Amino acid sequence: MAEKRSDKTTITDVARHAGVSTATAGRVLGGYGYTSAENKEKVRLAAQALGYRANQLARSLITGKTRTIGVVAGDIQSPFYASVLRGIADVARAQGFGVLLTNSDERLEREIEAVQLLLEKQIDGLIVAPCDTSGARHLHDAAASGCPIVQIDRRVAGLAADSVTLDNRHAARDSIGRLIAAGHRRIGMIAELERFEFGDMEAFVDGVVAGSIDPETLFPSWQRLFGYIEAHIVHGISIDRSLIGRAGTYSGSAARAATMKLLQRADRPTALFTADGLMSAVAMDAITSLDLSLPDALSLICFDDLDWMRFLKPGITAIAQPLTEMGQAAARLILSRIGGEDSAEQHHVLTHTLALRGSVSAPQAIDA
Repeated sequence: MAEKRSDKTTITDVARHAGVSTATAGRVLGGYGYTSAENKEKVRLAAQALGYRANQLARSLITGKTRTIGVVAGDIQSPFYASVLRGIADVARAQGFGVLLTNSDERLEREIEAVQLLLEKQIDGLIVAPCDTSGARHLHDAAASGCPIVQIDRRVAGLAADSVTLDNRHAARDSIGRLIAAGHRRIGMIAELERFEFGDMEAFVDGVVAGSIDPETLFPSWQRLFGYIEAHIVHGISIDRSLIGRAGTYSGSAARAATMKLLQRADRPTALFTADGLMSAVAMDAITSLDLSLPDALSLICFDDLDWMRFLKPGITAIAQPLTEMGQAAARLILSRIGGEDSAEQHHVLTHTLALRGSVSAPQAIDA
């Protein structure tokens, strides 16, 4: 018959029940040092019988590990981060790690606060979607202090840390290429395009054309614009800069204003490409309010495949990111680093799939 369980059961109690020394029980329950398989089993059964619960704080003082991963997400309400976080949590849980989640709201000062908080909690490693891809002094400092870091969705220039991202350029280039193949020559784009570091839009477009801009550490929306421009170049189509609708901030109202301005033009585009889920939702609201039918009056391809896109008639053709896989890959990388892996930086670039539905057709009139 099992002994009466107590919330105050100690390692000494477990050791006595198992018939081993307190030091042996401590090694087994703390997950450090060597113990024979026989004694491990004795201690495990004794702990189970007594209802022993490990003191994580005490264990961390002995091992220097808290078995926790810190995560800084851009927006935990976003379907994007919900899927990524699911992937992280599944892998972490399977390896006996907990996850501490914080939110930056895509604001640098909040990200800095979140990283500091997680470091104070003695996390074993950090997974972060960095707001600032050109500076991020706080992440450089964290890496220099010995904290393993894995970046998701974006990469900071010069940061000594692994990353898991999507090939945004290729995804956008592929999508714009499909619109061009369908006969479209006036293709609009709606994107937030924050963190403007290129002087002006003209300078960015000219830089892509000239090959003078490195796309690797651009923010995702800029990488997608990069692919949009590349597709035009590859197919020999001139780039009408006025068809690039820049919200300038991750705001529904700003995105709607940019979309309405684009679609209310007398020479409006025959097709539209939206750079993320928020831009897509806002674009659909504008399209509906202007009573434009898909795909007869306007073809549409959206970045991020959201549930509502398959429920509409016609369904919306969309770029699907392997989000759960992104989270799983990030978790595996961080756990490997926590475990002592010291190989060169790893940068995993995932590929998209295109969910083909009914929102793309030949334009009613093709510009000569």
